[in-house]
Amino acid sequence: MIKIKNSSFIMRREILAWYEHYGRDLPWRAPRGKIADPYHVWLSEIMLQQTTVTTVKPYFLRFIEKWPTVMDLASADLDDILHGWQGLGYYARARNLHQCATIICGEFGGRFPEIEAELNKLPGIGVYTAAAISAIAFGNPANVVDGNVERVMARVYGLKEPLAKCKNEVRRFSAQMSPRTVRGRPGDFAQAVMDLGATICTPRKPKCKVCPWSRRCIAYQQGLQETLPSKQKKVPKPLRYGVAFWILNQNGEIFMRKRPNRGLLGGMVEVPSTDWAIEQWSIADAIKIAPLKANWRILPGVVKHTFTHFHLELLILGANLRPVDGPAEAIWVLPEKIENYPLPTVIKKVVEHALK
Repeated sequence: MIKIKNSSFIMRREILAWYEHYGRDLPWRAPRGKIADPYHVWLSEIMLQQTTVTTVKPYFLRFIEKWPTVMDLASADLDDILHGWQGLGYYARARNLHQCATIICGEFGGRFPEIEAELNKLPGIGVYTAAAISAIAFGNPANVVDGNVERVMARVYGLKEPLAKCKNEVRRFSAQMSPRTVRGRPGDFAQAVMDLGATICTPRKPKCKVCPWSRRCIAYQQGLQETLPSKQKKVPKPLRYGVAFWILNQNGEIFMRKRPNRGLLGGMVEVPSTDWAIEQWSIADAIKIAPLKANWRILPGVVKHTFTHFHLELLILGANLRPVDGPAEAIWVLPEKIENYPLPTVIKKVVEHALK
């Protein structure tokens, strides 16, 4: 096993001293010496999953202003939460947020469990989030490993393989480094290492000269800090195709509908479309599954959007209806009222494109 020159105890002391002076001031963190609000920790950690701090800050502030406690969030309508979430992406997080809040209030009396194993059973809370809540909100020893921590540990211990191949080693080294008692300030330590990765030990051009661990970092000592952890070759994202149906009634209202609560963009409001397939749709096949019969015309241009795992191109077919009514699933929305509905970004693009 790789050994660092000095003990983990000394390294913990060094980074906690650094954190006292240089830790980030974030709206969900408690002031130094104060206990963090578990609701704030949980809410921020769910929002931060695959999303940057800069993006999350305004959403977090709006959420705690509208729903100050977990009980307020549990009592909220899911559509309101989805509307507040729009733009953050990964909408399953918002559905899990509401479900988790409901369980916490219904089964735990509005108090978050303190133990990782109990937290890990709740919707939307995985291994990392359970450890983060337990350590930061309750001061329990826990091995908190996010992407920033992985990068820091890989460099400190000089791991030369891509992270995907050495995650077990990273977790083992992180556990070796993490405080094992409450007195070791596990919450502060976890946040300190995350902050180190976010502000000093960055993916590109790390600021090693001001890093509290540079003297003990194997990557820095070997001049490998710019190349570790090794990059894994990215697999090209596949391209999918679909056809969206842009329908206006005689009042100028847009035909929209609510997506099923499960699956991609679940519970959001959309412009109807075909499935998103690996091959381009023919116009004739698309019209066969249109939500209603109409004189369809092709709108110029294509709407493009990128999801985590694939690119999407949408052709738009437009139609005008004389009757105001339509299928039972129809939600008729005036363009100026569309911001009142929870629309995912891809559908906002469709609306913006069609309105032109």
